[in-house]
Amino acid sequence: MNIIHIIPSLRKGGAERLVLNICNELQKRTDVVVKLVVLHPENEYEFLSKDLDIELCNSKVVPSISGKTIADIYDLEKIISDFKPDIIHSHLFEAEMVSRWNLFPGIRYSTHCHNNMKQFRNFSFNTLLSKTLLTNFYEKKLLLKKYYSCNNKFIAISKNTEAYFKKNLPKNLQNNVLRLNNAIDFNRFSHKERNLQSFDRLTIKLVSIGSLIEIKNHLFLIDVINILNNKGTMSFNLIIIGEGPMRPVIEDRINEYKMQERIRLIGLTDDVEEYLKEADLYVYSCIKEGFGLTLIEAMASGLPVVCLDGGGNRDIIVEGKNGFMIHEQDPELFADKIMELIENKELYNSMSEFSVQYAMRFDIKNYADRLLEIYST
Repeated sequence: MNIIHIIPSLRKGGAERLVLNICNELQKRTDVVVKLVVLHPENEYEFLSKDLDIELCNSKVVPSISGKTIADIYDLEKIISDFKPDIIHSHLFEAEMVSRWNLFPGIRYSTHCHNNMKQFRNFSFNTLLSKTLLTNFYEKKLLLKKYYSCNNKFIAISKNTEAYFKKNLPKNLQNNVLRLNNAIDFNRFSHKERNLQSFDRLTIKLVSIGSLIEIKNHLFLIDVINILNNKGTMSFNLIIIGEGPMRPVIEDRINEYKMQERIRLIGLTDDVEEYLKEADLYVYSCIKEGFGLTLIEAMASGLPVVCLDGGGNRDIIVEGKNGFMIHEQDPELFADKIMELIENKELYNSMSEFSVQYAMRFDIKNYADRLLEIYST
């Protein structure tokens, strides 16, 4: 089976990391040949992509309601003609439009629904009032024609995303929406079991991973750390891994609370698993999440999780077993749940053990088996 995965770029992100894990696992299979096609040259995952067949494609499609559509797909057509794929599997909206503009006979097409893509929202009165919404709807109508033609499959990463696409796709495509929760390379993140007794009781280490963008809600976590450190019983340090435009705002809040010694912004790193191994607890404040891949990685490292309800991460949290989910943006309540875990050794240890066992079911090996079944159906 020849498989092409296509994604806009390999910048840091959950979709990009999943694609690389998929391709690395698929190429281990003796009956599979996989090629990864990217539309832009950025690659912030050199360590995960170094063994893959990756090809840069300069194709682009920019639809226009006014009739000034730009469609240059010569490069992609040449890649497809040379590679002769059985499957084309696209990730994120830009890749969606480029890969469906010209359909090839005999190829099965799959769309990976990493989030609730705004372009797929149903038509409403507000659509007429916004140029952006109208453009999104126009692009959706173009894609729907292609989806009908190729009997397109949609792979949703969570119940939340599955429900969104079933709601916003026509009835005769809804049965093509399949749920397949994200996966991780379990062995990369797993290590010896944790034990609360080994902690330095004076300093508790928290970690959070996510791009420094508004939706990730890092300012909320800073408020939580401020509350925890003002309780006076012990000290709490937070490491935030990620980069993005909110960095100056986050730094200002850290300085406002005078917590430069307590909160560190690491930026981008290839050694995420090392920071997870050194931490005591994983905290996550994203307010809208397709799934929450980093939560599974943290659990594989033995970390219980305290998080806000982001929608898609409801598929991950087993309340009181591998973490706590807070359903309102209340930093006091969030801080209380952290204290409940840290002060109860038995609870912490049982949640840590359950987290590791729970994360094992999201291993990429099992995921790839299921994905190949979907391709073959």
